[in-house]
Amino acid sequence: MTEASQAHTARSWRGRAFLGASLDGYIAGPGGDLAFLESEPGKGRHVTTPDTAPALVWETFFPEIDTLVMGRTTYEKVLTFGDWPYPGLRVLVLSTTLADTLPNARVVGSVDEAVAVLNDAGARQVYVDGGRTVQDFLARGLLDELTVATLPIVIGGGTRLFAEGASAEFAVRGAHVTADGLVRVTYEVLGS
Repeated sequence: MTEASQAHTARSWRGRAFLGASLDGYIAGPGGDLAFLESEPGKGRHVTTPDTAPALVWETFFPEIDTLVMGRTTYEKVLTFGDWPYPGLRVLVLSTTLADTLPNARVVGSVDEAVAVLNDAGARQVYVDGGRTVQDFLARGLLDELTVATLPIVIGGGTRLFAEGASAEFAVRGAHVTADGLVRVTYEVLGS
């Protein structure tokens, strides 16, 4: 067993993703555009579902997180939001081009390096963000939970939630439809 695979199996943290997606499976539009996530298609016309077994919402998901791992593209997008949205949170940015001099995050050059840092830091609940980063963590068996809020909109192109050829199985742990038309589903990752 390689050192990297031993680190993967010996981890004490849970990899968790929380994403918005279009009905046609995109998590970002062309050029990384996220404007569709703020759209309100069908506003006021949605039928909600009972929330006896709801999916996670940001307000229940995020407070449990102690570490965030994101890709460089996601990091650069977050910087356009204004104030840093993750004060006090340990943040790792996957990049082979950024220098490790970021004011709010530590740069790691690979998923294996991220795993080693997470293990060494005693991470417990790791929020994995960014299309390629989520795909990489899923492919390596490092994603345990996935919450997707699907918007009732088709955007026709951009970054897909799952890479071409990806394969994985999931169990539904909660689901509900919100008044704004989001179909939220929380999945347990069974295997990839």
